[in-house]
Amino acid sequence: MQKISYKNLELNPFTLIGEENFLLTSGNISDWNTMTAAWGGFGFLWEKPVVYTFVRQSRYTLEFLNRNDLFTLSFFPNEYRSALDFCGNNSGRLVDKARGASITPLAIDGTVAFSEANLVLVCRKLSKTLIDKESLLDREVLKNYPQGDWHYMITGEINGVYID
Repeated sequence: MQKISYKNLELNPFTLIGEENFLLTSGNISDWNTMTAAWGGFGFLWEKPVVYTFVRQSRYTLEFLNRNDLFTLSFFPNEYRSALDFCGNNSGRLVDKARGASITPLAIDGTVAFSEANLVLVCRKLSKTLIDKESLLDREVLKNYPQGDWHYMITGEINGVYID
């Protein structure tokens, strides 16, 4: 993978995140977990280039995000759709996601991504904000939380951008 500046990144965030999904990963090469995510975005906050993504309280990956300062977002070519489906439908508490999804963990900048990805963002956590019933202004959004399994919004500074 080749490292580039975030300023040279050309993408459509609405299709990249909203339609194609990605793997959110935290940990180190010997102890990590990943999950498929479809919510998030890119921007500029606190004078830094940032990403933000959302993780439900029940997700195993949240435990890794709580313990580690770094995380990655790994984006894949379309032929890896089944790998993302596997990682979204299986818990890392119970299965080896890399083996089950046929993807290869890659140590990168002190954290973990996947060698099959065509875009990897290495990020440092800046904030973790609970999104719960009291914080929602549009009550229609509550339909996304029938069991009250709220999300945390994780905001991270983009420290590395790698493309294949």
